[in-house]
Amino acid sequence: MQQYKRLLSLLVLAGLSCLTGCEPKAEKAAKAHHNANAQALKLVMSHFDENWAMSKYWEDGLAEVATYEAERVVYKKKRRFEYTLITVKEEFNQEFNVKTDDYQRVDLFPVMKVNEFCAIPADNYPYHYLTSLFFRRDQPVALYKMTSSSQEWCGNTFKAIVDDGVNFKESFDSYWDHQGMGSRELRRDVLVEDALPYSLRALRFALQPAFDLTVMDLQQTSKATEPTYYQAHLTTTEAAATEAPEAAWRVAVQLAPDKQNVYWFAKAYPNGLLRQITWDGRTLMRKSTRRFAYWPK
Repeated sequence: MQQYKRLLSLLVLAGLSCLTGCEPKAEKAAKAHHNANAQALKLVMSHFDENWAMSKYWEDGLAEVATYEAERVVYKKKRRFEYTLITVKEEFNQEFNVKTDDYQRVDLFPVMKVNEFCAIPADNYPYHYLTSLFFRRDQPVALYKMTSSSQEWCGNTFKAIVDDGVNFKESFDSYWDHQGMGSRELRRDVLVEDALPYSLRALRFALQPAFDLTVMDLQQTSKATEPTYYQAHLTTTEAAATEAPEAAWRVAVQLAPDKQNVYWFAKAYPNGLLRQITWDGRTLMRKSTRRFAYWPK
């Protein structure tokens, strides 16, 4: 009987020890990954103004609609077209993770939505792209949610990326062989190349920051391949008067030795994107910007 009680006591102690000291390997790995991501973003965030989107400028119920003269290489030819960037504050609800229709809900939180749309004429048929990026209003760098779609005569491609608090979770469905329907985890300690025209607006420009960062490559494509991550370097300088139509900051992002993107942002708030040149031949030159409610009443 004494031996039985002793054995039972040992088992109870072992169980308590496991409850307090043992943790599944998967959970430990997830927590470690989360901590690493948070630390990496924290280091980058010191170069950004986290309150950039908290200005009353975004509270008039209107959208900022910027239109650009654009170029992109399609089938080895430079194509000219119009590109539209829409930036607007919205209220999301947590239940469906989209813009709410019910503003009396208790689970609302503000986001900034950035839509990037274009229709590119080509020799045989046009290409259409729409990318929607969402950021919590007080987090202009950390992507919260993204969807990107392409449509042309060969087929449709759709990609969705959401932040699950540990990693980015991507789901995709494309018409390309070996890239059909699927899902995967992506790194979260990154800036997405598609988001740079928005996130870089929040830089602490006056300090002319220069720092290292990780950039996930462009997702506004018809492909659904594994992303490429660039160990990039960013530099900020004052733009020469001949480089932009108004006083501007010049931000260069060196993705790789032979790959550089350059962005020009207005010095005056809200620091809109004036011009862009990327390593793969995508260019933007702003034609106009206006604020209005583009959605039907």
